[in-house]
Amino acid sequence: MRSETLLELADLHGVRLPDSLTSGRPPRLRATDERGWFRFQRLYDIARSCVRSEDDMHRLVREAAEDDRAEGSGWLEIQVDPTSYAPRLGGLTPAVEIVLDAVEAARAATGIGIAVVIAANRTKHQLEARTLARLAAQYTDRGVVGFGLSNDERRGRAPAFERAFEIARHAGLFANPHGGELDGPRSIRDCVDVLGARRLGHGIRVVEDPELMAVLARRRIVCEVCPASNVALGVYDKAADVPLRTLFEAGVPIALGADDPLLFGSRLAAQYELARDEHEFTDAELAELARQSILGSVAPAQVQRELLDGVEGWLAGSGAVVGAGFVPTRPPVA
Repeated sequence: MRSETLLELADLHGVRLPDSLTSGRPPRLRATDERGWFRFQRLYDIARSCVRSEDDMHRLVREAAEDDRAEGSGWLEIQVDPTSYAPRLGGLTPAVEIVLDAVEAARAATGIGIAVVIAANRTKHQLEARTLARLAAQYTDRGVVGFGLSNDERRGRAPAFERAFEIARHAGLFANPHGGELDGPRSIRDCVDVLGARRLGHGIRVVEDPELMAVLARRRIVCEVCPASNVALGVYDKAADVPLRTLFEAGVPIALGADDPLLFGSRLAAQYELARDEHEFTDAELAELARQSILGSVAPAQVQRELLDGVEGWLAGSGAVVGAGFVPTRPPVA
């Protein structure tokens, strides 16, 4: 959500925002202890509570697509927990349908491809996750492509949600749980071995287990790495500490992501800039990161080809002038 959108929706619906959401600067967060995570989750929930109507949801999704398109993206996969919106949008099924209607409208308005991953909250009961998996399975023809598991992995272990992911998998949805952010390699191993993860939200702490990291590389399991988020939440102290290059050089596929621009203050292109400035990624390596994000998506083959061609075009253009000391201002974002 854009900061200005949050302020306008809060004013419209009479929601009182804490100062940390009205200052125009990202709030100071550190979620490595329970108190810090609670504060982050509270701010996140307050922001979500400002989305109270079908029009609000359409605006939120359209603006997300507009902002990603402006940074050069051609495909967007959004992960949504519909239970957080259901009380204000008429129930669980209406909430999902409103999200999917908003996605269809945003796709038509912006030209950017959009798919949806329905996510369960791991701090809630596994029966709720099964309900969401069955609901997600009903909308595979409307752009629902995956099933996720969000929130603090220290509080809800993946094996408890095995049945929900079986339901999703039988419907043809790919598994996209969070793991390896606030908890270490054990949470990743559970996501891979028990839930059948094809993509991992974060996964960055797999570097603590080289054997498991080799498994991810061999099986081409994608890690959605969000460097600015990792620093904002205290997983790593500074951007240079995020083991992005370790993961890259181990051959683990990476899809860079911004996680939550509203709370962390940076969007997708900034993650590529961080890779270049803090980890000395060359143009060729930045292009490879973009390729990995494209190939790790569920975009149709034709869309992937077009996006890959765009990356090659960017690389060819940058290579023509790098010798003159020029550093491209826009990395290849996809």
